[in-house]
Order: sequence, then C-alpha cells, then structure tokens
Amino acid sequence: MPRICWHTILPVGTHSGTTSHWLRRIFSASAKPKDYSKAAAHSEHAPGKVAQQRLYRLIGADGRPYLSVQPGKLGGHRRLKGYGRLDCPSALRWIAKGYYVQHRVFFADEATAVAAGYRPCAVCMPEAYRAWKAAELRGE
Repeated sequence: MPRICWHTILPVGTHSGTTSHWLRRIFSASAKPKDYSKAAAHSEHAPGKVAQQRLYRLIGADGRPYLSVQPGKLGGHRRLKGYGRLDCPSALRWIAKGYYVQHRVFFADEATAVAAGYRPCAVCMPEAYRAWKAAELRGE
C-alpha cells in the first residue's frame, strides 16, 4: 500500500501553519500515542519474564499529572475545568467531533477532581452540579 504524504493532498497555498501541522500528525507514521508503560518487577508465575504494566496519566488534587496503575474513574476538560462520567453523552459528542480530546484529563475519584478545582458536569452529574452551583451562588 502506498504511503500518503500530507503535502500531496493539499491545494497550493495551504501548506503553512496549523493546517500542515495537524495533517502531518494524521498521516505521519511517527504520530503514535504516548506509551506510559514500563516493566514491572519479575513475576513469580513466569520466572525470567518481565510483566508489562500499563500506566495511566491522572490529575492529582494539586492539579498536576501523575502516573497511576489504576485507570481514572472520571474524565474532564482541562480548559473548562469540568469533570464527569466517562460515558457522559455531552463529552462523547464533542469527542466524536474531534474537539475535546487534546484537553481531556482523568481523575481517580470525585474528591480529587473537586480538590483540583474542577466542577461537576451538568449533563451526567446533575445532582452534584446543582449542589456545586448553589454553593457558588452562596459564595462558598
């Protein structure tokens, strides 16, 4: 199969700035997702073999990212400072359109998200959102 080169599919005059950057990432063979995996200690069940352990990038209570063995239970948007369930219909719509992904963050639990300064989603967590909104209006 021939390799598609990004500059062969663009019309003349559009090979500059951000357009070429995102097309280069789409069509480049080197544009692979980051791999946070690292080798774990030798397994007792398979002597001599190193088990691979997948690591997940989560946001801590201080707002800084850290690597965790457990996946996040909640997702959020870094710029909007909102968090919600991983199956939130609103977030899934934006992800399907291709917008949300680059600002997506993950949290281990709700307490961590709140401590990091994020607010609950009004779509998938309406009760928590109402409580947060009422506290905001009271000035707490």
